Amino acid sequence: MSRKRRKATVHGWIALDKPLGLSSNAALGRLKRLFDCPKAGHAGTLDPLATGMLPVAFGEATKTVPFIVDGSKTYRFEAVWGVRTSTDDLEGEAVATSEKRPALSEIDATLPAFIGTIRQVPPQYSAIKIGGERAYKLARSGEDVEMPSREVEIHDLRRIDDGDDRLVERTTFDCDCGKGTYIRAIARDLGEAMGCHAHVGMLRRLRVGPFHEAAMVTFEEIEAAAEKGPQALASLVQPLESALTDMPRVEVGFDDAATLRRGQPILLRGRDAPVVHGPVCVMCDGVAVALAEGAGGQIHPRRVFQY
Repeated sequence: MSRKRRKATVHGWIALDKPLGLSSNAALGRLKRLFDCPKAGHAGTLDPLATGMLPVAFGEATKTVPFIVDGSKTYRFEAVWGVRTSTDDLEGEAVATSEKRPALSEIDATLPAFIGTIRQVPPQYSAIKIGGERAYKLARSGEDVEMPSREVEIHDLRRIDDGDDRLVERTTFDCDCGKGTYIRAIARDLGEAMGCHAHVGMLRRLRVGPFHEAAMVTFEEIEAAAEKGPQALASLVQPLESALTDMPRVEVGFDDAATLRRGQPILLRGRDAPVVHGPVCVMCDGVAVALAEGAGGQIHPRRVFQY
């Protein structure tokens, strides 16, 4: 006999503060067990050596994951000067060293070249596919991987360490960037630009799209809520609509909501009906019904939420 698939009972987002040493998939599995939710996915992988924001979607919220993956991000990282590693972080072996240490004034003068649309060569130890194989697998097998450069968007890159101008061993930065940016590559390239080599000593993600640092919860907080019961656990979940803050919204009645959930378009009637063009999030009584497309007075459902 076939086993009946268990349905998700949680629909929303958790902004997890991922701890050091845990992979994103391991963190996801742990959350699925805590929330007893079989349908879940994370929006943007964090390396085990990175901490911080890992947005995780449950149930119908998984349909909104692409909107978060494509969003901008904020990272805090520490560049350690004088050593370049094979992985561009603490995990790799030293491949180049330098006695030079940069001054704060030299660092500040170098930063503007790394802001805007720049070309970046991803680390060899990355998840990018080369000839159908993950780059990090090729690198671990000893193959010399040639990584093609690509354009990335750096909205801002700023030094947050205070102090008078002096030579430094390490420096902490905040970086606001677009999709596909490798912070390890930024640290590496800063070191190369100043002729002193560098790697990432610490990496923490503070924001992904609309999910900010203040919203993060730890496993300890989640486990404590789980001991109190389902209601306390549910209070940590942000609504599905949290991922769609930048999308226009249209409120409809219950009959139109039922029509959209059947996959059928609706016609916006009445003198005061909104004029809708392009992507829209359709709401009913404050709850997301569908991701839709507005055209010619009609709303066509593209992704429907079935709670």
